[in-house]
Amino acid sequence: MRFGVFLLAARYPGQDDAAALARTVEAAVAAERAGFDDVWLAEHHFMSYGVVPSAVTLAGHLLGLTSRVHVGTAVSVLSTQHPVALAEQAALLSLVSGGRFRLGVGRGGPWRDLEVFGTGLPRYETGFAEALDLLLAWLRSDRVAWEGEQFRFREVPVVPRAPEPPPVAVACTSPATEAVAAERGLPMLLGMHVGDDEKAAAVARHGDAGAAHVSAHLAQVADTRAAALDTLLREMPRWLGPGLEGYVPVDDRPRPRRDAAAYTRHLCDLHPVGSPDDCVEAIVATVRRTGIRHLILLVEAAGSRAATLENIARLGAEVLPRARALLSAREGPARAADGPGLHGGAVSSRAAPETG
Repeated sequence: MRFGVFLLAARYPGQDDAAALARTVEAAVAAERAGFDDVWLAEHHFMSYGVVPSAVTLAGHLLGLTSRVHVGTAVSVLSTQHPVALAEQAALLSLVSGGRFRLGVGRGGPWRDLEVFGTGLPRYETGFAEALDLLLAWLRSDRVAWEGEQFRFREVPVVPRAPEPPPVAVACTSPATEAVAAERGLPMLLGMHVGDDEKAAAVARHGDAGAAHVSAHLAQVADTRAAALDTLLREMPRWLGPGLEGYVPVDDRPRPRRDAAAYTRHLCDLHPVGSPDDCVEAIVATVRRTGIRHLILLVEAAGSRAATLENIARLGAEVLPRARALLSAREGPARAADGPGLHGGAVSSRAAPETG
């Protein structure tokens, strides 16, 4: 059973970006001290919802500040960057950290990022599978050439080459993307916006119950559920609402609208929010319902540095040990933590068609 923290690096009201990033770094170090297994970093552009434009860059910094926890991206967006450049950075971080880097990738959304970075809607709408295939080929190979719809280049050597490449997970928000992950033998990274039943259904559609899927959750511990709810319902909409305004479509499609207070209530209903007993019960229920044994917890929703650090400490001391103990008897045979095997060799590939 693995537990991680999930850090958005949201800018709270009245904060500047330096303060948001300093809090995020401090939270990652605190998570290692509290007994978490890993730290996962979100990546966003042009919005206060998260002020990290390059999750791999911050991951490198955090890997240098920690010694035990793994650090992952949740996620690096393939629609706005070249998969070879991302694979090179992933291999570099894996090598210099002794294998503590994990790579989460995703399609992203139809946002203005596609315009700013010049990749355009086709990369988002039809190019994700090819970008993922190229990234995997690079991580698995000594030399790569490519001939596809989005990318074409002559054979080049892979440098640096990580003999044990970082594990890769795919953010999935639709059955089509679930199929892309399943066809490549990759685990899914499932978001906070859906509950246990939807995640269990996604695992069933994926078809590999033993895959090292990752499930994201909001988590807030307090003396009582009422106290935890009061904190989140008061503080979370203050930073979530302005942050969500940053999701601006690249074209004339309707701009998504979401009521921050209602969405906060929805998340509180789905996730471990409440007393230590409430949080343990929710975590155990999630694992038993979904079969997913790697949970990453958004710990910074309460809107301040002090509240974030207290939440991390209390989860580590009062929740995780009890959840691990209750689940350990149901652990069964050891599961592969790193997803599919990655092996060397030369690759000369024509990109596979995208299925969704």
